[in-house]
Amino acid sequence: YKNWAKKYEDDVINLAGYVGHLITSELLLSYLRNTQAKILDAGCGTGLVGEMLNKNNFKNLIGVDFSQEMLNIAKQKNVYQSLELVDLTKNLDYEDSLFDAIVCAGTFTCGHVGPEALIEMVRITKKGGYICFTVRKQEWKASPYKEIIDNLENSNLWRQVVHKTAEYNVKEGITCQLCLYQVI
Repeated sequence: YKNWAKKYEDDVINLAGYVGHLITSELLLSYLRNTQAKILDAGCGTGLVGEMLNKNNFKNLIGVDFSQEMLNIAKQKNVYQSLELVDLTKNLDYEDSLFDAIVCAGTFTCGHVGPEALIEMVRITKKGGYICFTVRKQEWKASPYKEIIDNLENSNLWRQVVHKTAEYNVKEGITCQLCLYQVI
């Protein structure tokens, strides 16, 4: 991502037809009404989701990513209260029940962050808060997303609100699982 950061948006949107940022933002916005909500953009990249949320008057945004170069581009958009270099595969340095919502678009994909990160996301989300995310089709099949999601649901830690197949990289014919869960 260090060398790709400057061309990232052009490559993923114009060449691949990436829509992950659009579908997650739209889904979250259809349920989250409080524009003062504290939202974590997990794997924020260049800030595509942050831009969408900001345009809809959500200003209390924190972005985290593993690439400083991507964060540098996100910073130029002036849509985040703070941006932090974070490894989502590790325990997160946030207190329990801190966020009203977490959005994670384009991060659960091949070779990036695995489904175990969902456990930490539940921990740092307030009861009644939402976690909205995409999982690329190939990754959904290759990793135990279903098992972890079901475990969280069976443990009464969250409940499914929306879980469906959606377009992801339109020009490449790639789909994803689009998910919205509410922490309980």
